[in-house]
Amino acid sequence: MSDKPTVGFVGVGNMGWPMAACLVRAGFTVHVNDSRSEVANNFVQQVGGFAPDSLRQLAAGSDVIVTMLPTSKIVSHVLAEAEDSILAGIRPGTIVIEMSSGEPSVTKGLAEKVAALGGHLIDAPVSGGVPRAKTGQLAIMVGGDAAIIDRALPVLEGMGTSILRTGGVGSGQAMKALNNLVSAGGFLIGIEALLIGQRFGLDPEMMVDVLNAATGMNNSTQKKFKQFVLSRKFDSGFSLDLLVKDLSIAMGVGRETGTATPFAALCRELTTATAMMLGPGADHTELARLSEKLAGEELGVK
Repeated sequence: MSDKPTVGFVGVGNMGWPMAACLVRAGFTVHVNDSRSEVANNFVQQVGGFAPDSLRQLAAGSDVIVTMLPTSKIVSHVLAEAEDSILAGIRPGTIVIEMSSGEPSVTKGLAEKVAALGGHLIDAPVSGGVPRAKTGQLAIMVGGDAAIIDRALPVLEGMGTSILRTGGVGSGQAMKALNNLVSAGGFLIGIEALLIGQRFGLDPEMMVDVLNAATGMNNSTQKKFKQFVLSRKFDSGFSLDLLVKDLSIAMGVGRETGTATPFAALCRELTTATAMMLGPGADHTELARLSEKLAGEELGVK
């Protein structure tokens, strides 16, 4: 274990908890921090590791620091703006792995602040959801200096099986947002197809089976429609609010690059409208409810 870097992990929520747990199981010494101190303490009791009293202490005792937080605004606060911040205790040579689904432009600015103190920041958002976080099989999109990514690989490989290098700092977050844009588009068109078929007289579960055996197959047909929509469970563990955030980031990248994105804009507006209709805390698979409301019926409900 002595040859493994000590990892500071900030943010042990739905995704962060199983990711940090994978690192503990892989033999890393893990220091955890969360805005809810009781959550960090519970992690230590249930999984292992340590819960330093402050972010400054966590940073001072860590070779690699992982941030897994809801937004770039929160990452900025935790990293550099709070009185008790990561940069207040960071040591030269420390690697910060920003794993939140954040805004590329903000992350580039944070990388400059880390570099000014002799550290290094790479961005490494993930895909795969809570199930793959628990098994350590996430896909991780990594942006940053190649040599720094090489140094961070043991930690990244403790949480994911597909480490995908995307380019410079911020490129991983841009790719993650675009991935979720494609995922949302596939989900929305698939739900509309199921509604058309159900009203025609086709069985929705049979339709999903056919789609998965044919060219209409996508992640939603494979892992969401039966599991969360037709079952009416809507409990995938990824919120609709976060999907809206990711689609907004994708649209921001589109604006910055001067790219016309009419279909992407429609996906984002439909997703935003659903979030407003349902209120905070809805699961992202409840995106189906807007299409159902417009069609006047629910999928799988006779």
